[in-house]
Amino acid sequence: MKIAIIGATGFVGSAILNELAGRNHEITAIARTPKDTSDAKWVAADIFNTDSLAETLKGNDIIVNAYNPGWTNPNIHDEFIAGSKAIQEVVKKSGIKRFITIGGAGSLYIAPDVQLVDTAEFPKEYYEAASAAREYLNIIKEEKELDWAFFSPAIEMHQGITTGRTGKYRLGLENPVFNEEQRSILSVEDLAVVIADEAENPKHHQVRFTAAY
Repeated sequence: MKIAIIGATGFVGSAILNELAGRNHEITAIARTPKDTSDAKWVAADIFNTDSLAETLKGNDIIVNAYNPGWTNPNIHDEFIAGSKAIQEVVKKSGIKRFITIGGAGSLYIAPDVQLVDTAEFPKEYYEAASAAREYLNIIKEEKELDWAFFSPAIEMHQGITTGRTGKYRLGLENPVFNEEQRSILSVEDLAVVIADEAENPKHHQVRFTAAY
């Protein structure tokens, strides 16, 4: 397939690119500062220049959004929402229907009507980003035109997870997937496997989903 990845140089985006390229898909990699590698067609783009980016993306089968304005960005909340809305507009303008976007784990429900981001244990340094991802989830839930899927990673999905690529995972929807030790954990390499599998064999349509070991 022809697949475009927005945010292809980031922690998550680069892992998704590696997985999809390894499956011999034709990748258009969108980034503010593109790389120069043979596994993708790299394009420098401003996500807020929606007409130009939409034209660049035309002809792809799927758009995967791994946009993140940066964890240390003091305006991460507002920029995440503004950027995500702009990308959603880009997808619609491009004429591509299938759209997979990566959000956060904070909006997962750990009890009836209780989302992870609202618990006392949730790290304060991630609150702004997590609350922005939750707000965008509520925005995209109103989207009726696109065949979208919103992916919430496992609660523990960060650079410290060293399991690498196992190719194994379990899926969930609104609640975290926990293992026998009551941990919700997934490596970025296996996150990429989840997204690649969803791209190749779509199971989630206009819903949020999650995955962990």
